[in-house]
Amino acid sequence: MKKINISKKDLIKFIKSHLFLLALSITVLWFGCTANKAGQSGPEGKSVAYYDFFSYQGNDDYYNDNELKGNDCFYNPILPGWYSDPSICSNNEDYFLVTSTFVFFPGVPIFHSTDLVNWKQIGHVLDRESQLVNLQGQHTSGGIFAPAISYNPHNQTYYMVTTNVGAGNFFVKTKDPFGSWSDPIWLPDVKGIDPSFFFDDDGKAYIVNNDDPDGKPRYNGHRAIRIQQFDVETDKTFGPRVVLVDGGIHPEENPIWIEGPHIYKINGMYYLMAAEGGTGPDHSEVILRSENPMSGYVAWDKNPILTQRHLSPDRPNPITCAGHADLIQTKEGNWWSVFLACRPINGKFENLGRETFLMPVKWSNDGYPYMTQGNDLIPMMGQREGAVVNENATFGNFIVTDSFDSDVLALEWITLRSPAKGLYSLKDFPGYLSLNCIPVSATERKTPAFVSRRMQHHKFVCETRMYFDPADSTEKAGVLLYKDERHQYFMAVQKKGNGRKIALEKIGARSVETLAEEMINDANSPINMKVISEGTHYNFLYAVGNSSWKQLIENVDAYYLSTANSFGFTGTTIGMYAVKSGGNE
Repeated sequence: MKKINISKKDLIKFIKSHLFLLALSITVLWFGCTANKAGQSGPEGKSVAYYDFFSYQGNDDYYNDNELKGNDCFYNPILPGWYSDPSICSNNEDYFLVTSTFVFFPGVPIFHSTDLVNWKQIGHVLDRESQLVNLQGQHTSGGIFAPAISYNPHNQTYYMVTTNVGAGNFFVKTKDPFGSWSDPIWLPDVKGIDPSFFFDDDGKAYIVNNDDPDGKPRYNGHRAIRIQQFDVETDKTFGPRVVLVDGGIHPEENPIWIEGPHIYKINGMYYLMAAEGGTGPDHSEVILRSENPMSGYVAWDKNPILTQRHLSPDRPNPITCAGHADLIQTKEGNWWSVFLACRPINGKFENLGRETFLMPVKWSNDGYPYMTQGNDLIPMMGQREGAVVNENATFGNFIVTDSFDSDVLALEWITLRSPAKGLYSLKDFPGYLSLNCIPVSATERKTPAFVSRRMQHHKFVCETRMYFDPADSTEKAGVLLYKDERHQYFMAVQKKGNGRKIALEKIGARSVETLAEEMINDANSPINMKVISEGTHYNFLYAVGNSSWKQLIENVDAYYLSTANSFGFTGTTIGMYAVKSGGNE
């Protein structure tokens, strides 16, 4: 036997990579053996696609190559994938965190933690149509912006305030964040975007937000931060709307897009924190301080307190676009920050969107909080003393499978602009998700038959098994990779002649390009579909019935779905999709 010399590091990497393949093979074997659930034959029905399961497995290199260094370590981002604009609050025992959802339904996922490291999604704040109005007709990056969650100890009530760009600013409230929230309470006097509450220790309440400056804006991106008092008894604002910041901390430099403001009272002083520079590579966070909540704020002379915009793009594991932060004081008295940032590949593959990161807050000698100064790097691995990462951690490489045995969708699944009533079912054929072929395309600003989840890793494998007998050539079903209305890849099964075909379509605003196509002569067997992401490209595979995998197409450019190419505020989602020609494809 020939002896192979291999280093310990390479051996560990080899074992991990093969464990990934072994776990994936077991998953495939399991679902292949149990596809006909409870001994039933596969589901049948024209114009309906039935999905047996959906599996997602992350395989990012960083997590494979860098083990956590102890029980009190965690990976950044703590919420990987498109979880942007994080906001956090605490009741001194529990922590609650929310993020933006734009036009996806349900709106505003809410997570719970007792240690800031282990997070569990407990629901959505906006889970009813009455809370999400006017989303139809809005583009993917419209809808719900920058939710801010706060706890008012004076009335033991939680508030979530946000902007629906198609309707205005509103808030909802609850005594129990694990339960349901109120219908929207609108704030007609609060214009602009990004409102947040501040509850002072004297019982007074305020709303601070991004708004127009006094007079005509001097340049594109010239915004202001305003504040107004709020009456918790009547749920209304009152008094003057006062400008706290006009333009930014250096108005002579024409700073752009000051937004996402929060106010904190710390050691008798009021701190105003906000983002500047837009949510792209120039994003940053700045801090000001005053003795009065409604006037007199002075910027720290060492701003920004968080940014990575000046660092070399060639650094290892670059984290970019950092900003839109929120601060929280722990039960132990320390301060931490959550904020959004991106993990692009080669400065261009931003397919995951803006993710939620966690960092400890430091304090300057003159009493200002900050997360980074100079060339400080946002770490891919953090440490919080006393926190023990549990087996269901939201970060790192993980496997998620859904066999659709419940009668309600799991919390990671989202639809566009409404709950998609009548478009999908988990009850028509128990153990399967069914999607109706309808004449509404994912290129329209409506609600298509599309159920998706966030991409959370650059490298991942998604797989599903679909039963689909199209009535005619106008019906398609399969797996859709969705960035927005104009940037999609669709792995679609469609009737052709006496059989079916499987194709990969590149979908644009007004065009559909077929990148690959193969005939499936078997008209009855289920189709297994697999998407393998390598970060910079995607590979698409399929198998008919219990046959072996076949490559439909490989090396499909992932940049097409990157925010750097498409722009917008969301990341890419992937999921199950059915359509009938007649929509604006």
